[in-house]
Amino acid sequence: MDKKLTRKRRALRTRSKIKELGVTRLCINRTLKHIYVQIIVGDKAGDKILASASTLDKEVKAAGAATGNLNGAKAVGNMIAKRAIAKGIKQVAFDRSGFKYHGCVKALADAAREGGLEF
Repeated sequence: MDKKLTRKRRALRTRSKIKELGVTRLCINRTLKHIYVQIIVGDKAGDKILASASTLDKEVKAAGAATGNLNGAKAVGNMIAKRAIAKGIKQVAFDRSGFKYHGCVKALADAAREGGLEF
């Protein structure tokens, strides 16, 4: 089976379970060069993005974090935690989009937990 297809199947299974629970989710997208994170709340009218962060943000670049590595992931995790807490969000469901929980994904999750998010 194709690697990308299996990742998308894992992501679909996770998202359907999170949608059943009806909680706010922390969604990750990872490429070789950058990491993108969004906090999404599911409504009956549709999903709304409440906060986002990525390695392309000026604040993350100013922190001296290189893109696409563990330091960049940690900086993005800290930034999304600050932005979420500023919006009044403390509890989220972790949607890793089918990516394996190691490396950059794990570093981002740990940094977000240290920043005050609960999942």
